[in-house]
Amino acid sequence: MHALNKNRPFRRIVLASAATVSGMVLLLSLKPHTGPGLAAGAPAPAPTSSGADATPGTTKAPATGTRTATGDTVQTRWGPVQVRVTIKSGKLTDVTAVTYPTENPRDQEINSYAIPQLRREALDAQSAQIDSVSGATYTSDGYRRSLQSALDSAGL
Repeated sequence: MHALNKNRPFRRIVLASAATVSGMVLLLSLKPHTGPGLAAGAPAPAPTSSGADATPGTTKAPATGTRTATGDTVQTRWGPVQVRVTIKSGKLTDVTAVTYPTENPRDQEINSYAIPQLRREALDAQSAQIDSVSGATYTSDGYRRSLQSALDSAGL
């Protein structure tokens, strides 16, 4: 017997509805791919150096012992991630996400809770040894790698 038998119209309706719903779910779950040149995010400012012993990408204010360093831009599946750290008297005092995925509303939703949580974890840990945020695994990994790069540049 054929599944779409004309004697059973309810079966045809159920199968057609299931196929339509499945197709819509698959269609809505697709995420467009963007190349590195099209990825959104604020560009990193040009590195400046105010101290004699500062390395490129690092700023040091000699009077206060405050240094800032911008980490490498890490390309993730959903876009680039880059962080900047501020170190005062050998202690990590601030972590700022300079670039992170903001291409679409889903990226914005995920990163609106992930970036502040990653910042808190980094400040609490005083290192790049932080946990990933559930639902933001790629951003967490990129954040951690860029943070480690910034900490290495700053000498912490």
